[in-house]
Amino acid sequence: MAIARRNDYRGTAIAAIILVCWSVLLVYLLTSYAVDFSSPLTYIFVLLQTHLYTGLFITAHDAMHGVAAPGKPRLNRAIGTVTAFLFAYNWYPRLLPRHHQHHRHVATDDDPDYHHGAFWPWYFSFLKQYITWWQLLLMALTFNVLKLIFPLENVVLFWMLPAILATFQLFYFGTYLPHRGEHPADNPHKSGTQAKNHFWAFISCYFFGYHYEHHDKPYLPWWQLYKTKV
Repeated sequence: MAIARRNDYRGTAIAAIILVCWSVLLVYLLTSYAVDFSSPLTYIFVLLQTHLYTGLFITAHDAMHGVAAPGKPRLNRAIGTVTAFLFAYNWYPRLLPRHHQHHRHVATDDDPDYHHGAFWPWYFSFLKQYITWWQLLLMALTFNVLKLIFPLENVVLFWMLPAILATFQLFYFGTYLPHRGEHPADNPHKSGTQAKNHFWAFISCYFFGYHYEHHDKPYLPWWQLYKTKV
């Protein structure tokens, strides 16, 4: 197993870029963008903000594997805590053990991410594992505060909708597609993988469609996963 270099700041820099891009774009879309449903730009912004929301969670996920700030556990945990919290008030200390349980017991009854069933039952089972009532309350409170300050359609389109769409993106490409169905006995990670296409792998879910590769080398950050694809 590779050992992360203690003075490798690339993961921290990439986490900061995602966090800044998400924040700056959200502020612009809430304060300055006039929604025009006839303009393709409105829908592009929705998709871009969705992608950045997904990037927040992927960054928190990297922190769970200690590679957001390798060799610096306090900074790594801080990055994970902040990015998870910004993604619909997820609580990093609650996510961390569940994610490692997924890696230890992938596609079994002890895997919190796994469900025997079709897409929608699996999706709702997945949400129940990770969404708590206090998160829903905080989201509702934040929504009601934001709509007092910013135009309602901006809040819905650029704050609320991208968070919802990002859960689909993460679930579909990072859980459902790679773990559905039966896997051969010689597949130790019980995980599938996307065909090699780095552009599609990035825009679909930050290379996490290369999911067998992630389970095989969980110490690699998302931005290095493509190097393992053959």
